[in-house]
Amino acid sequence: MARPSFIELPAADIDAAKQFYSNAFGWALTDFGPSYACTMTGDVDVGLQGDMTEAPRAPLPVIAVDDLEAALVAVTAAGGTIVKPTFGFPGGRRFHFTDPNGNELAVLQAD
Repeated sequence: MARPSFIELPAADIDAAKQFYSNAFGWALTDFGPSYACTMTGDVDVGLQGDMTEAPRAPLPVIAVDDLEAALVAVTAAGGTIVKPTFGFPGGRRFHFTDPNGNELAVLQAD
């Protein structure tokens, strides 16, 4: 079953964000370059996007699926609007869409 597996947060000051979440909740964050870090629990993880040209406007729920192409077809057929076409990153591929109410979400297929 497709389920939320990730929430990405904008983090203009990524160092402050990493320190805050580590201190407040004891989260261990893994760095993926200078502007991205995330928890790696395997449950619902949190990513911090410090590159503001790539950061979402608001928290971004990410839904994990087994077949990204099938999910793209299903989202489009259901009335979703693709706002960021499929792209790769360390660990998988994803695309972003908005639902009929304008909420932005992403769909991820892990490697």
